[in-house]
Amino acid sequence: KGTGMSVLEVSHRSKEYIELHNESKDLLRKLLAIPGDYEILMLQGGASLQFAMIPMNLLGDDQTAGYIVTGRFSSNAFKTAGTLRKVYLSVSTEEDGIFSRLPAPEEINIETGTAYCHLTSNNTIFGTQWKVFPDTGPVPLVCDMSSDILSRKIDFKPFGLVYAGAQKNLGPSGVTVIIIRNDILERSKEDLPDILSYKIHAGKNSLYNTPSCFATYMMNKVLKWVDKKGGLSAVEEQNEKKAYLIYGTIDKDPGFFKSRVEQQCRSSMNVTFNLPSEELESRFISDAQKNGIIGIKGHRSAGGVRVSMYNTHGTDDIEVLVNFMNNFINKNG
Repeated sequence: KGTGMSVLEVSHRSKEYIELHNESKDLLRKLLAIPGDYEILMLQGGASLQFAMIPMNLLGDDQTAGYIVTGRFSSNAFKTAGTLRKVYLSVSTEEDGIFSRLPAPEEINIETGTAYCHLTSNNTIFGTQWKVFPDTGPVPLVCDMSSDILSRKIDFKPFGLVYAGAQKNLGPSGVTVIIIRNDILERSKEDLPDILSYKIHAGKNSLYNTPSCFATYMMNKVLKWVDKKGGLSAVEEQNEKKAYLIYGTIDKDPGFFKSRVEQQCRSSMNVTFNLPSEELESRFISDAQKNGIIGIKGHRSAGGVRVSMYNTHGTDDIEVLVNFMNNFINKNG
């Protein structure tokens, strides 16, 4: 901007940073097609802080909220909320420590007087993703979209609040995006410390305290990149192609590459599978690394293989992996 300084040096109150800050909000609204009756906040603390801020702001002493638990992070959100307010388990799909599916509509329990229903859109560890969000009627959904926001188009109508830590598709960690409907924002509790109040942050344009200037700058770059690619229509199409390629390879040899989740719940961001033995899994991961394919070892709590393919991975990248998978099964199948 002609100042001779980087974003790390300029004041967070300077006109240069304020311009960047507001432009980032405008880009989020444009790309995600966020309706005008939603406020966009850019805060800190990651999704984990939102696990606490959401019940603190949205639940009074005589109110309750339901939590749909489909993985570790939705479980953490439920546990955190339970230390602060009255909440209940709407449904959990855990079986012996494994989350291999999402609940059927008839499994979801919504109690009378529920203020909101919380869920997590994508399960990075086990590889499930909501393709169609549950219909909770007049009860607004509150959704953690940290790992798949900006990967597909979203209809915001069912959501009272959406939040996402920026360490997957939005950019490096350091900034957390909260998208909150105005009527939900207005009913936020008043008796909170300012730093934990959505109303305060909204009233101060997310500048109540010093923002994460560099993280916002990097997110701004990512948002412009997505816009240049053709927006979420183009991004979603590419992500669907990537998922088709890798799941097609898995399904071609289901006795060798064993998908870990029910087919209708498969994530387009995180693909998880097992091989016939742990020895073969170790060899698969080792041989992949020798071929320039890294970071595919499953999460320590799940094991197996996990392929994370966020927006920056192109179709060509997945074709390289698929070719490797085919060669590996030819040698070891």
